[in-house]
This record gives sequence, structure tokens and C-alpha cells, in this order.
Amino acid sequence: PPTVLENTRRGMKVVDEEVFGPVTVVSGYDDFDEALAGVNDSRFGLQAGVYARDIGLVRRAFETLEVGGVIAGDIPTFRADRMPYGGVKESGSGREGLRWAIRSMCEQRLLVIGR
Repeated sequence: PPTVLENTRRGMKVVDEEVFGPVTVVSGYDDFDEALAGVNDSRFGLQAGVYARDIGLVRRAFETLEVGGVIAGDIPTFRADRMPYGGVKESGSGREGLRWAIRSMCEQRLLVIGR
């Protein structure tokens, strides 16, 4: 069953490691900047979901967070084939998605004639 874990903090395995399953971790922060720093404190960086009425905060999150993608107003597991999906840090390298998958499986070449 889906599980919500509250009152979590750094040092707990469920916070410090990637969890694969119907689990969400809820951590409290005093302000937005502290929350951004908390996300960046992780050694993982796949995607982040940001909920804010102020689009300026969403843009600040996008500029600040060390993640592969920022999803505004939705969960960080959102994915569409037309978007580059992938992480930074220990969440992987490269991007998935139809266009990016095809590029990664092809050897791109260039021919220049008559320069």
C-alpha cells in the first residue's frame, strides 16, 4: 500500500537513499530557501516537484535545484516521451525519452563537401 513518512530528517536511510515503491517522505522546512538547500543536500538528483503559487519561486527552484528536471505543480515522477528525462549526481547520466534514446543508440556523423 502507498506509504507517507512524516517528520523525517537527514541521516535516515529512507531520506538519504532513493526509494523505489509507493513511498513518499515528508520533511519540514522553515522557508523556501531551506527547502531548496535540503533537496540539493542529497547525492541524488532525478527530478523535483515544486508547488508554489508564485511563478518566481518556481523559476528560482529551477535555477537553484541540482536535478534533471523541475515539475511545477505536479509530482516529480511525471514523464512524457517527448521530454528529456534523466537525473544528475548519482541519479544517472544521460537522458531518456524517444528522441534522446534514439540519439544514444546512433553514431552521428558529418560530411562536409565544397567548403
